[in-house]
Amino acid sequence: MPVCLGPARATCGRCAADTRGVRTGWPCEDAPAPLPAAPAGQPVPARARGARGLNSVPFWSEPSRRLASCPLGCSVDALVQPLLRCLNCSCKCKTCLYMSQSKHVEARELMCSGALLFFSHGQQNSAADLSMLVLESLEKADVGVADELLENLAKLFGLMDPNSPERVAFVSRALKWSSGGSGKLGHPRLHQLLALTLWKEQNYCESRYHFLHSADGEGCANMLVEYSTARGFRSEVDMFVAQAVLQFLCLKNKSSASVVFTTYTQKHPSIENGPPFVQPLLNFIWFLLLAVDGGKLTVFTVLCEQYQPSLRRDPMYNEYLDRIGQLFFGVPPKQTSSYGGLLGNLLSSLMGSSEQEGEDSQDDSSPIELD
Repeated sequence: MPVCLGPARATCGRCAADTRGVRTGWPCEDAPAPLPAAPAGQPVPARARGARGLNSVPFWSEPSRRLASCPLGCSVDALVQPLLRCLNCSCKCKTCLYMSQSKHVEARELMCSGALLFFSHGQQNSAADLSMLVLESLEKADVGVADELLENLAKLFGLMDPNSPERVAFVSRALKWSSGGSGKLGHPRLHQLLALTLWKEQNYCESRYHFLHSADGEGCANMLVEYSTARGFRSEVDMFVAQAVLQFLCLKNKSSASVVFTTYTQKHPSIENGPPFVQPLLNFIWFLLLAVDGGKLTVFTVLCEQYQPSLRRDPMYNEYLDRIGQLFFGVPPKQTSSYGGLLGNLLSSLMGSSEQEGEDSQDDSSPIELD
């Protein structure tokens, strides 16, 4: 791609008037010819004098501080727009140069800082493009997961428009990178940072999903308390925490399930001190956590039978409990056959051994949808 290394003329993005001969020094594909020298007695900013090349001006400099006022009185935002377009070209050109030289750290810092600048001026599309290039740099450099990198990705995520499709693509790609491309659900720390960001936006459903895949049980409980008091009915205070605990157990995260339950029941204003609790469903969850620690199938079976009236409040509860029984109590998976009657029983008995071998080779990933 041809790149102009000469000074670009600064014009107002609204009225196209020259801004007193100030030159930016930023490269641009379509940079017009430089303006004539400023009139006598009119100073030219030091940074604009003799600026040449990609390295002449720090790309993170505040454009609004480098511009003189528009002669027709347009706002500073109108003056900034053409420089941001020029900056976008500059940043991408220099990024390509760094990437071709395998200078991934420099390219990543350049793109991250450039994206933050574009976000600060409301340039969502340009900022999202640079954010995706940050991920591309991480993927090509084969960089290990570090807290600083995850925090930078979460910061870029938080600045994106919540309704933009670029944000969905960004978080999906970031989670894939953080998992090492192994098909897992993403790094727990990144999930935690995303959950906290979505919580601040009051996007409780998405926040709960990411909390489930993090190790922050206390944060999840605090979010659920706010979610319940702000959006839920008083009669459903027990259902908010019950669903979260059952889903944590389906993911074999017993410690977070216990922390969520304890923190939620202590901090929710509509739940009296317990155990035991006034709500039967809370008592069931309390007994279930104790049964998981014990690992006795008979206790688990009796518990599920006795609390069926409470478990019928949500049809998903029994599916969660089937999975929990398989993970913690050795309950075999349900056998489904396309044939009924005697023929179905015969085929099931003949194929039982081969099916058991196939089950032993399966991983522990939960087949239950946790959204």
